[in-house]
Amino acid sequence: MDYGFLQHYWWFLISLIAGIFAFLLFVQGGQSMLFSLAKTEQQRYLLVNALGRKWEYTFTTLVTFGGAFFASFPLFYSTSFGGAYWVWMAILFCFIIQAVSYEYQSKPGNTWGKNTYRWFLFINGLFGTFLIGVAIATFFTGSEFGVNKANLTNPLAPVISQWLNPWHGLEALLNVRNLCLGLAVFFLARTLACLFFINRMADEELVKRSRKFLLYNSLPFVVFFLVFLIWTLLSVGYAVDPATKVVTLEEYKYFTNLIEMPVVFAVFAVGVLLVLYGIIRSLLSDKFQAGIWFSGLGTVLTVCCLLLIAGWNNTAYYPSSVDLQSSLTIENSSSSQFTLTVMTYVSFLVPFVLGYIIYAWRALERKKFDGKDLKNDGHIY
Repeated sequence: MDYGFLQHYWWFLISLIAGIFAFLLFVQGGQSMLFSLAKTEQQRYLLVNALGRKWEYTFTTLVTFGGAFFASFPLFYSTSFGGAYWVWMAILFCFIIQAVSYEYQSKPGNTWGKNTYRWFLFINGLFGTFLIGVAIATFFTGSEFGVNKANLTNPLAPVISQWLNPWHGLEALLNVRNLCLGLAVFFLARTLACLFFINRMADEELVKRSRKFLLYNSLPFVVFFLVFLIWTLLSVGYAVDPATKVVTLEEYKYFTNLIEMPVVFAVFAVGVLLVLYGIIRSLLSDKFQAGIWFSGLGTVLTVCCLLLIAGWNNTAYYPSSVDLQSSLTIENSSSSQFTLTVMTYVSFLVPFVLGYIIYAWRALERKKFDGKDLKNDGHIY
């Protein structure tokens, strides 16, 4: 395993984790519909408890994503998390209040009432998904930062990365393409939540309303995603010369990446088709309930491939829009070969972890979710 292979391998793992995280955002999507999809207190109670059995998966995957990025590409971590900190702090805050809400809304002595914590869940579902989409979009649109590794030798200011505007990440909200991906992720999360409810709920009224909400959310998701995708494929990208490592702007770079990586292109196309199949089949047939698995797998594949074209094939995955040569690539921002090698051997345990998650998931989902089962449940939200 040479250094180049390890760098590409770890970018693939990060992209895969991001895809899994995007699928698990159905929890946040469901939380954003607590006051619209559910019409009674009993229905809100059912939704909260159905989602409550899954929220740790999303939270853990987000932490894993951040930890993997920190260990394998530490310069990105210090540049983005240390520079665009307002965006990342807002995302972190949204997920902290989610954890607090699930654990405390039904505790004895809760003077704030359940609805206060449910509004916290709503905030997590709305802003958490949107801001994550905006942050990921900057992998394609660029950010305003500079990197100077020579600063390491300066004892007075050994700071490698500097954010070159006072907004520290909030400027991403002024880019229309970033907003398109943010809205696409938000509506994708809600779409997947509708498919999850169709698959898991025993309440016929909730299932019927979930099919209606599926139409209302899948249409804007498709529109915003297509706008972002077409805009990105037809825009300039940040290409890296394999010999000189000089970063330049290149027309249709991300479209070129798809063409020059046919396997990635094929998997991307399959992922998109699976997402659409799960949605359309669920809309056309009242008896079809497996849409979450088709669209869920499609989401994992699509997001994974989208990040692969951002980092593979001599592309700067975290470009600087004000100083092209400060742009981060999988080569100039990765950990040492020794670190990546050790981490690679540890990563071979991932299939066992995934196997355990699948086993635990199936153990909790042996039958459709019904409020009657909660009476004998020792842990309710």
